[in-house]
Amino acid sequence: MTKPSKTSPDKLCSLTDAAGLIPESGCKLAFGGVTLYRRPMAFALELLRGFKNDAVPVDLELICFTAGVESDILIGAGMTASIRTCYCGLEIFGLAPFFTSAVANGSLRMIEESEASLAFGFRAQMAGVGFMPSTAWQGTDLLKLRPDVKSITDPYSGELLTAFPAIAPDVAVIHALKADSSGNAVIGGNQGVDRELALVSEVVIVTAEEIVDSLDKADIIGIVVDAVVPAPQGAWPTSCHPLYPLDGYALLEYIELAGTESYEALLDRWLTRNTE
Repeated sequence: MTKPSKTSPDKLCSLTDAAGLIPESGCKLAFGGVTLYRRPMAFALELLRGFKNDAVPVDLELICFTAGVESDILIGAGMTASIRTCYCGLEIFGLAPFFTSAVANGSLRMIEESEASLAFGFRAQMAGVGFMPSTAWQGTDLLKLRPDVKSITDPYSGELLTAFPAIAPDVAVIHALKADSSGNAVIGGNQGVDRELALVSEVVIVTAEEIVDSLDKADIIGIVVDAVVPAPQGAWPTSCHPLYPLDGYALLEYIELAGTESYEALLDRWLTRNTE
């Protein structure tokens, strides 16, 4: 799909077309939502379908404030080269199985982050500067793990600060409760860093439970959005409060079958559900 104009009054497209906005290799891909809430699962599954058919995209760098099952399925498929997040897991359901094994065996590069480093990285990008200073990480070993994160001296107070580099995703995918065809979207109360992702990413894709004619208010403004995708149940099996809860049985089955001979059959069921 050709990148649409952000000023277009109608940005509606299919999941397949939206997935076509992801470069074939090396995309810095950010997922919105928080742990097991409002994750863009329909989009992640569509990416997986494309990979199964055409072996692209590959070498993704996933960027998530917190990462969950939407990231784990792409890691399990071998589509992901690296991930930057302060957490990747399934909350009360346990570890993210493919993430855990891939980091352990060295097939996935883990870029160490914290809530602070991600937040300040996004702030730097929003401000149009190369880094954002903070007192975070000083006195910790995190600086040894991230040689690209530098210590600097405050020219006014002389205090030692951390210079967190700007984070600029190529594409952000955000799941919304409602959106109009221009890209204005409502994402609910637990917003994570989704509004920031919409401002710092080169391309912004909104998948939405419902497409409406107009909105009285918007958490994400259409002028920063490139594509809008109708995706009812698009966060399943994660939750999309207040529309539906997470599907705990599906997540338990995922954990049980990950890495077994039955896993591909589970994925096929999820992919089929995603097209219904």
